[in-house]
Amino acid sequence: MTYRVTKADRARGRATLAATASLLVLAIAVPASAQDASQGSPASRTSEADIIVTGIRGSLQRNLDIKRESSGVVDVISSEDIGKFPDSNVAASLQRLPGVSIQRSGSRGEPQGISVRGFAGDFNETLIDGRRISTASGGRSVDFTTVGADFVGQLAVFKTPDVSLSSSSIGATLNISYPKPFDKPGTRIAMSASGSVQDESGKIVPTIGGLFSTTFADDTMGILVDAIYTRRDTQTNRVYVSGWQGGKFAPCQLAGTTATICNPADSGTDPTQVKSVNGWYQQQYGADQRYTKDERIDGRIAFQWQPSDDVLLTIDDNYSRQKVVTDIAGFGIWFNQGDLRNVELDSNGTTVNFLQAGSPTDFTAGTDKNILETNQVGANIKWDATENLTIDADASYSKSRLNPNGQVSSENADIGYGGLLGTSLGVRVTGNSSNAFPELTTYGPNGVQSRWTDQAILGSHVTVRQAQKNSDEIKQFRLGATWKQDDLTVKIGARYMEDEFSLENRNTFANNFWQAYAGYGAPSGRISGVPIPASLIQGTIGTGSWIPGFKGNLPPVLLNYDARAYQQYLEGLWQGPGTPGYNNGCCTGFNGTIDLALDPGSVQNILEKTWSAWVSVNFKTEIAGMPFHFNAGGREEITKVISTGIGRLPTSIVGSTADPTLLTVAFTDAQPVSTSSSYSYFLPALDMKLELTPNLHLRFDASRTLTRPALNTLTPVLNVGSGQRVGALTATGGNPALKPYLADNFDLAAEWYYQRNSYAAVNFFIKDVSNFIVAGTQRQTINNVIDPSTGQPAVFTVSQRVNGPEATVKGVELAWQHVFGDSGFGFNANATFVETNKPYDRSDLSTSGFAVTGLANSANLVAFYDKNGFEFRTAVNWRDKYLLQFGQAQNNSAFGAEPTFVNSSLQIDLSTNIRLTDQFSVFGEALNITNETLSTHGRFSNQLLDVYGYGRRFTAGVRYRF
Repeated sequence: MTYRVTKADRARGRATLAATASLLVLAIAVPASAQDASQGSPASRTSEADIIVTGIRGSLQRNLDIKRESSGVVDVISSEDIGKFPDSNVAASLQRLPGVSIQRSGSRGEPQGISVRGFAGDFNETLIDGRRISTASGGRSVDFTTVGADFVGQLAVFKTPDVSLSSSSIGATLNISYPKPFDKPGTRIAMSASGSVQDESGKIVPTIGGLFSTTFADDTMGILVDAIYTRRDTQTNRVYVSGWQGGKFAPCQLAGTTATICNPADSGTDPTQVKSVNGWYQQQYGADQRYTKDERIDGRIAFQWQPSDDVLLTIDDNYSRQKVVTDIAGFGIWFNQGDLRNVELDSNGTTVNFLQAGSPTDFTAGTDKNILETNQVGANIKWDATENLTIDADASYSKSRLNPNGQVSSENADIGYGGLLGTSLGVRVTGNSSNAFPELTTYGPNGVQSRWTDQAILGSHVTVRQAQKNSDEIKQFRLGATWKQDDLTVKIGARYMEDEFSLENRNTFANNFWQAYAGYGAPSGRISGVPIPASLIQGTIGTGSWIPGFKGNLPPVLLNYDARAYQQYLEGLWQGPGTPGYNNGCCTGFNGTIDLALDPGSVQNILEKTWSAWVSVNFKTEIAGMPFHFNAGGREEITKVISTGIGRLPTSIVGSTADPTLLTVAFTDAQPVSTSSSYSYFLPALDMKLELTPNLHLRFDASRTLTRPALNTLTPVLNVGSGQRVGALTATGGNPALKPYLADNFDLAAEWYYQRNSYAAVNFFIKDVSNFIVAGTQRQTINNVIDPSTGQPAVFTVSQRVNGPEATVKGVELAWQHVFGDSGFGFNANATFVETNKPYDRSDLSTSGFAVTGLANSANLVAFYDKNGFEFRTAVNWRDKYLLQFGQAQNNSAFGAEPTFVNSSLQIDLSTNIRLTDQFSVFGEALNITNETLSTHGRFSNQLLDVYGYGRRFTAGVRYRF
């Protein structure tokens, strides 16, 4: 299908939104005799039935009742029982809903983020009990691997906005509701324990948790406490290309050339030497194995007090701490476009075969260790001031910290050989990125494959240490009032929110200590670098059957060694500046210890203050005898941003005598930089529902929503890294004046509730989005510094975000839920089809290419049996290929930010639960039973970027409730 949006279309859309404000005024004048459509946030509705009616069918019916009664487009997932959510991960459950897809973590295979109607990450706002939660990642989205699902009460996905809750999401607003002690008075206990194993790791790891809730003092007070410890171990095999860089080849570089010499240049009189042929080449190629240990602790306490029938006080504290440690062993080989020869290009310009003389080989090792700690404390008071008026006041404080103690978060090391042992090496592309990975045509020192891991010739190269430290602190206060009289409901309120994000990075690039022993040493013919003792090598890792379902060959083994042990070995060599193998002149102030230094360009502090006010009116009446539900509202949001950073400019670039691929940048003195900006928007919303029959409903919704830019993009400085590589000079720039994305949204839906626990629905939607934030790149000089590898002014690839064009997204959601009478069998199926008038254009070689990211067709099927205490569920989730982002791990293309596409995937999961008694049950789960992989590619489908084989996971456990 093709779709074109005209100016007239946009004008009509904005006129409809303007009319919404007028309808709001008219609605306030509706007489009090109008019939009431009882409202309230679906996520806040919890009844005794939610606890008593358990199992798959009970949960689905509750979800359906909420969807049916809501004024807007809302989908809900409820706990099947206390302590029994459908999945072990919140995102895994959400992907069962129409229009919702997930993004997986490649290393772990865990659902990490969600997309709603194609809008991913920061386009979706996540709330906990109606409150924004802090996240130290720097974006606005939540990493769902940090959110335990075991004691979640309900998830509500608002695809059309509730102005009393939020309008700050173009995709959807997700509200996570946790249970409270007054949900069911009395004493409740729930406990669970399980063990899980990923087939590649072979290690059984535990999950154990418990919940206790009780009410006392004649049920006027209650307290709920829960805690859970979860561990997941995952071993993942990976093949990667860190970036497909676009540029121009000279004809003398191409296969079949008759040129006797080849010195590629930007200009000249010999056309065979002039770079004139467009093509894409691999910046770095390699493979690694990753073993990840993911440990998470979730804890929560909630206290409720009802001193009278009119007042309810709730105080709660939610805490989570996740520690993820990943050990990596692999190899990586670096390429420069100007050094490639015998280049073969396919019809798209992708380099499918080449040779590079003298290529060094690195065996890589690393340990990444990150701790993410989040705590949110809040208080809420509800007061029924009169029979008609309810006052609601809420205050909360949330702080999230990444590596709160400033500990080293990444230890990485390279050893290998080069120089005299460099290889005339190439990489051959043999197929599509969905079923084949590139493979080396030659490898080993001087091309001798049998000496691929010869420990006698291994020498030291570079070592990188980093300590990333982020924090995000949110303070928010909300005051609202609801007036209900007969069939009329009016809501008004205001909110203040203050969000402060801070970031800094300490690393060995800032002081250049990463090059202290670079060069590989004597076996490679270098005076810098030292031999690697055999005692540091812990063994090898075989590469047979590396990625399931993929063809391609790798060298037979990888070396396994500890990066920190390697660093400590180097530190023990120090005898002063004359230490054998030390890279003299590289590292001012080096005294033998591979210390970290603050990277000034990484420092940023972003303070965002937002004032909001809203009003909404809801009533129910009849049109031609048919019930008609009407809801209109508006929300005004005013935002001020203060952005602070540390700026500096490069003064010179120096090449390395130890390694010709390495560069070091010197800078001016650092200076603080601070800017401020502000903006305000009115965000109207309109929801209408007509009940043609008691079972057939029509909906129309119109709204304006916004999504603010990620906090870490608002830094006011241009950051040029200290450690650079030949042919890959890069810099990144922030933009504190970025405005939010704006979207005019329209929904038209029909829903048929044809029998209990069964329905069919179709929903057409359109989103006209402006102020798109474009992550463009441009190639430019900075401060006229000279590149020593060319003798010319250094050209940096500068990545920076700006507000850009408009785009329209439209689509349709289909949903069908059916239960086969009292047989116990049923299914829930849905499919979403989306398209845009701004798809990605592979032929666009400008540096400011644009397309809507995240859009993909998707489909989900959950088939189940639930009867007589036995439950069995099969979940099938499919998502088509989609554009994830602009930018790759190495981004130095002459044609702007190169894209990253995610290939289509189909995952099948199984789960079962057997209730042995009213209190005791056993359960099991098998995830990814078909051994699906995750793979990505660049501009063209054969430009593989990453492929991860993350294996299957099996879980078995027990639950107890009282």
